[in-house]
Amino acid sequence: MTATEITIETSAPTLTAPVSLTDSAAVKVRELLDAEGRTDLRLRIAVQPGGCAGMQYQLFFDERSLDGDVLVDQPVEGGTVPLVVDRTSVPLVTGAVISYTDTISKQGFEIDNPNAGGGCACGNSFCG
Repeated sequence: MTATEITIETSAPTLTAPVSLTDSAAVKVRELLDAEGRTDLRLRIAVQPGGCAGMQYQLFFDERSLDGDVLVDQPVEGGTVPLVVDRTSVPLVTGAVISYTDTISKQGFEIDNPNAGGGCACGNSFCG
């Protein structure tokens, strides 16, 4: 699993993006965005209370820009994939890598998060 190192530019010093996508995940997100046919959407990565272990990830397309959002344009062949992480979720997902698997036995996005202290048996939630 390889993830492209990306950075975000602000008026402050350059920061490392809180989340990165593997090449396969970036390609899949780009395909899904293209299928939506809209140019105003970003993939929002959020952490919400819930699940067996206390917190769960949410990945969804969003056109909103909220105060404190961290915006990232991840390079992908032929362009970029726009990502957004809300300010509350940033410390919970910093360093996480999102991959995409498409095999006969498994399909979907997976999040490898070094901040997750543990998870539940179903794999849909984690604790910090």
